[in-house]
Amino acid sequence: MSSEMRTFGYLCPKCGKTVMAARSVFALEASNAEIECSCGDSALRADFDGERYRFYVPCGLCGETHTAVCPPERVLRGAAALGCTRTKQFCCFIGPEGIVEKNLRELEILAEKEKRQEPEGGEAFLDSVIMYEVLSELKEIASRENGITCGCGGVEYGMEIRRSAVDLICRRCGAKLRVPAATDRDLDDLCCHMKLVIPGGAR
Repeated sequence: MSSEMRTFGYLCPKCGKTVMAARSVFALEASNAEIECSCGDSALRADFDGERYRFYVPCGLCGETHTAVCPPERVLRGAAALGCTRTKQFCCFIGPEGIVEKNLRELEILAEKEKRQEPEGGEAFLDSVIMYEVLSELKEIASRENGITCGCGGVEYGMEIRRSAVDLICRRCGAKLRVPAATDRDLDDLCCHMKLVIPGGAR
């Protein structure tokens, strides 16, 4: 019955987190579907008029909301992507969960590169492959129950991606954990961790 479910994914322009959720084909056709970011400041909306879908997509690349009109066969079969008119990059993905998740990870890295735009014109990351793998592993750790927490008891965190490291920052106390992301050794060290604790606590 997997064909009866469609996964949608986008990058929140407000908090920078990836947003992914599945909706049934029946729900998409029966009512206006909405997929909201956990921060509450953005939501992907889909309207169906009986012939076509109209999507309102928050764009994590340019910050605007794009509108796209698609026929049902494009939305309900295979995989589809909706583009950002300003950057000419894809900013929303529809399809099987695995494909959407993979594209969202790449979009997250692309958005960070766009944000950095280093004046020297050099690579945004010391090693893009290692950075991609580290981000992927951090996603895996974060998906576990209490996978990323802080010593202060906080469970909400932000992420700053740097040239050769990723900083995890507790939203409660502001403590920071730097995760190196430049070498194979950095990746191996991270893969040894089932959970991560930001070293915060009472001041």
